[in-house]
Amino acid sequence: MSVLAAIHGLKGHQHKILVADDEASIRRILETRLMMVGYEVITAKDGQEALEAFEREQPSLIILDVMMPKLNGYQVCQALREGSDVPIIMLTALSDVADRVTGLEIGADDYMIKPFSPKELESRIRCILRRFEKLETPNSSMARVIQIGSLEIDPNKRQVCRNHERIQLTHLEFNLLELLVNHRGEAVSRLEFLQKVWGFTPSGNLDTRVVDVHMSRLRHKLQNCGDQRAIIISVRGVGYALQS
Repeated sequence: MSVLAAIHGLKGHQHKILVADDEASIRRILETRLMMVGYEVITAKDGQEALEAFEREQPSLIILDVMMPKLNGYQVCQALREGSDVPIIMLTALSDVADRVTGLEIGADDYMIKPFSPKELESRIRCILRRFEKLETPNSSMARVIQIGSLEIDPNKRQVCRNHERIQLTHLEFNLLELLVNHRGEAVSRLEFLQKVWGFTPSGNLDTRVVDVHMSRLRHKLQNCGDQRAIIISVRGVGYALQS
């Protein structure tokens, strides 16, 4: 193995990635490129095969095409989200914004539009995996249980409860809430969410819609029908804030 390959291997930390796409050329390109930077790669050519590969291999991250035979990407994502928080990046050739947002609404962490830059995809993979690795390190700035209205937020257990009943949040949703708690009473911009939660570097073409979709899901889960006061509020032209 060359020195360069060895360095790339260390960067990848041997994370296992599942690439599910019905186009053989895309599977081949992604498998080659991701293996070159140190990831272990499994491939699947349809939705059913993707679910079987997930159960068998338990990958660290999934790259999931939308248009696949047997089960499409949306169906696979929904099935995975019934019992797993594995990071999912969806690939879509669909040009309609509503189609792209659908993947986020059913639980995908991010999406890229075909044709896409493999280099950008590699960057997003690194960002997402880095974020999940940080979950293993307790956040000392949020060491105690935080009480906000009827909510109890435990940063060490990464749990949110209402009246001692747990609200099921994904890792991504808890990260969004954690950032809001750390800036309680202040507006957090969409760009700051993308930088601190997704790990993206600032650029002119970042799609902030991904923040709005996941925030909508989070707000829905935290909504208390008996309490009309919104816990998370929208700040026009900026982003979101947690009620102080």
